[in-house]
Amino acid sequence: MQQEAKRWDTSYEWKIILALSVTFGLVGLDRFILPVLFPVFMGELGLTYEDLGNLVGILAVFWGLSAFAMGFLSDRVGRRKVLVPAIILFSLMSAFSGVVGGLVGLLLVRAVMGLAEGPVASIGVAVAVEASHPKRRGMNNGIFQCMISLMGNAVGPIIATQLLLVTDWRTVFMLVGIPGLIMAAVMWFLVREPAPAATTFDDAAPVTRPSFGDLFKHRNVPLAMLTLMCAMGGVFVLAAMAPSYLTDYLKLSVQEMGFVFSAVGFGGALGQFAMPTVSDFIGRKLATLLSYILAAVFTYLFAQADASNLSTLFWLLFFASLFNFSALAILAGPVAAEAAPVGMIASVAGLVIGAGEIFGGGVAPSVAGQIAGSYGLPAVFTFTISGLVLGFVIALFLKETAPRKTGEAVPA
Repeated sequence: MQQEAKRWDTSYEWKIILALSVTFGLVGLDRFILPVLFPVFMGELGLTYEDLGNLVGILAVFWGLSAFAMGFLSDRVGRRKVLVPAIILFSLMSAFSGVVGGLVGLLLVRAVMGLAEGPVASIGVAVAVEASHPKRRGMNNGIFQCMISLMGNAVGPIIATQLLLVTDWRTVFMLVGIPGLIMAAVMWFLVREPAPAATTFDDAAPVTRPSFGDLFKHRNVPLAMLTLMCAMGGVFVLAAMAPSYLTDYLKLSVQEMGFVFSAVGFGGALGQFAMPTVSDFIGRKLATLLSYILAAVFTYLFAQADASNLSTLFWLLFFASLFNFSALAILAGPVAAEAAPVGMIASVAGLVIGAGEIFGGGVAPSVAGQIAGSYGLPAVFTFTISGLVLGFVIALFLKETAPRKTGEAVPA
C-alpha cells in the first residue's frame, strides 16, 4: 500500500483536476447564461416561456447524445482528440449566441453547443477518475463537477446582470466565449491518455475490450440512468424557470433576480463538491438518498416563500440547489465510473449522463415550459418535487460501490 501511494502521481492529479474544473466552469457559464439573460431579450426576439423551455431542452438533448457517443469514441481514439475540439466549438457557439436574430437561430446554436459540451462532461469524468487515487474519486469528481454550478449559476448571473448595466445582452454572450479557447490549448498539452488495459501479469495478453452490452452488466448503470433523469430534471427546471419566476411572478428587478438566482450556483457548487466527498466515507447510496429527500424539502419551502425577504429566498434556493446538484454529481461521477468495465469509463459516464440529459435536462424543461404557460410559473415546482421523490425511490435499489465501503484499495 505504501509503495502504491509513493508511485501515485499526485502532481498530475491536482493539475488535471484544476484544469478540468476551470474548463467545466466555462461550460456552465456558456450553458446557463441564457436563462439569466432571457427576461432581457425575450421581448426583443418575441419569445415565450415555452420557447425558453425548448431552448434549454434542445441543448440538453444534444448534450446527452454526444456525451455517450463522444465518450465512447474517446475510449478508442484518445481523450485529447475529442476533448479539445469540443472545447473550441462550445466556446465559439457561445459567441454566436450574441448574433442570432430569432428563435430558429438560437435553437440551432444551442443544439451545436450541446453537441460540443456533452463530451466535456463524460470525458472529463473519465480523465478525473483515471488521474485520481481511488479513495479520492468522489472528492476529485466533486471538485471538477462543482465548477459548472459555481461559474454557470453563481458567478455567471452576477456578472451577466451587472454587465447589462454597461452593455447589451449580445455583447455579454460574445465575451463569455473567449476564455474557453485559452483552456482548449491548456488541455491539449496537459491531458494524459489512459494506459492500455492489461492484466496484472506482465507476460499476459491484453484484456479484451468490453462490448456495448457489457456496459449494462453492473446493475447501477441502468439504475443510475433512470434516477439521474430525476436529479437533472430538478436541476434544469430550476435553472430554466427560476429567473422568470423571480422577475415575472415575484416581481423582482433584474439585478435582484441575479442576486437570488446566484444561490443556485453557490448551493449547487457546494453540493457537487461536498456530497461526493462525503460519499467517499458514508457511501454513494446513502449520500444520494439524503440528497433527494432534502432537495425535495427545500424546493417546496422555496415555492412557498414570498418576495418580502430576498435573503430568505436566497437561502431556500441555496439549499434546494445544494442537495439537488449533489445527487447529480454522485450519480454522474463516482457511481457511473465505479460501475464501468475496465477501459470504458467515458462510455459508461456518457451513457448515464446522456440519459439524464436527454430526459431530465431536455424533456423536463420543455414540459415545465408547457406547464408554466398553461398553469402559471408556480406549478413547475410541483412537477420538480414529484421528480425528486421518484428519484429517491429508484435510488433505493443502487448497489454500494464506494472503495472505503467495499474494501477496494488500488485503482481498478
